[in-house]
Amino acid sequence: MVRPVGLAAYRALTRRGAQAGADLPPRPEGVVLWIHCPRAARRKSAEELARRLISQEDDLSVLLTLGESDRLTPIDDPALITLPAPEEDGSSLQAFFSHWHPDMLVWLTGDLRPPLLAQARRASIPMMLAEAEEDAFNEPRFSLRPSQTRRMLERFSVLCASSANAARRLQRLGVDPGRIEISGALQEAGMALPCNDETRDELAAELAGRPIWLAAMVHREELATVLDAHRRASRLAHRLLLVLVPDDPEEAEAYTEVLKTEGWRYISWSDGDLPRDETQVLLADTRGEMGLWYRLSPVTLMAGSLRRGMKGHDPFEPAALGSAVLYGPFVAHHLPAYTKLAQAGAARLIRDADSLAQGLSRMLAPDQAATMAMAAWDAATAGAEMTDRVCAWVTEQIDERQG
Repeated sequence: MVRPVGLAAYRALTRRGAQAGADLPPRPEGVVLWIHCPRAARRKSAEELARRLISQEDDLSVLLTLGESDRLTPIDDPALITLPAPEEDGSSLQAFFSHWHPDMLVWLTGDLRPPLLAQARRASIPMMLAEAEEDAFNEPRFSLRPSQTRRMLERFSVLCASSANAARRLQRLGVDPGRIEISGALQEAGMALPCNDETRDELAAELAGRPIWLAAMVHREELATVLDAHRRASRLAHRLLLVLVPDDPEEAEAYTEVLKTEGWRYISWSDGDLPRDETQVLLADTRGEMGLWYRLSPVTLMAGSLRRGMKGHDPFEPAALGSAVLYGPFVAHHLPAYTKLAQAGAARLIRDADSLAQGLSRMLAPDQAATMAMAAWDAATAGAEMTDRVCAWVTEQIDERQG
């Protein structure tokens, strides 16, 4: 396990590149997989790939380098080392490779950097090009220096294109068609959150026939909007149950006071009670049970998104478990994910209590809920083939080293 790079150190490295070995965190023991992500839009996919590999491979650490690090914040995850890519001068590259000694490299999308790849070749590092994109080879140098481009691409033992057009682009750059696999893009959603199946079955049986919706990670300043929308939607669905998850469970007492003051019939999950037929709100005031609530709720409002200054939460968490998504306009930290789900028909933007109530009324209709849930599942699982292919290649490399 590796400690994350501190924010000050990360910013310092971002300003001047990962140049000197003295600036770098210690190399972990065991196998180090290096993943290079040139494009900020693919960062989430790279993170999820890294986490999956760390979870399934013992003694594996991941170094994730970012090509557009100036736009990004550091990852606060002790299982990942996240740095800007090294500068391309000789001393910086030598310091980078002599410090990390990466055992293998997965390069995402394209946007190849000749000096860096040449140094990797000299270090005899097995390399894979994953989810190559057609527009990642549009720089003039790829056309003006075809022999250099071809030699760079030949260094990869595996080349996986994200589309047929990307595969044709690689062929035009000199890659033997027989070496190109079309595997799509990496999966953006992470592993589905777990839950206790026995609890889930018991609660589902208790709530059978009741319409349910989930308001997840609700900030206190969003609570009035959520409850107002629930009151309006309940006029059309009289047995509607709201599962309310505070953004900070430590503040659940304040939510309880609001529910009492406004006369809601509610239970607190931490008390160990099951909702009764007359229960209007289930206050989910414990930690670590989001997998349960996503599974039970066909529609989820991803809160932390309704007030200016908020940044949103990962919408693939509910989508991966078949829950359609409602969200507010302030989701800057996860905008590509929300855009993808909205384009797939799995998410809908709301702005206030009125639009939230209207969205709930539409999405809780059985046919609409099923359609959006399927779209959410499809969008969340898209890319599984490419992710599986990368994981298989990494496993092969580890097995070869140990054999």
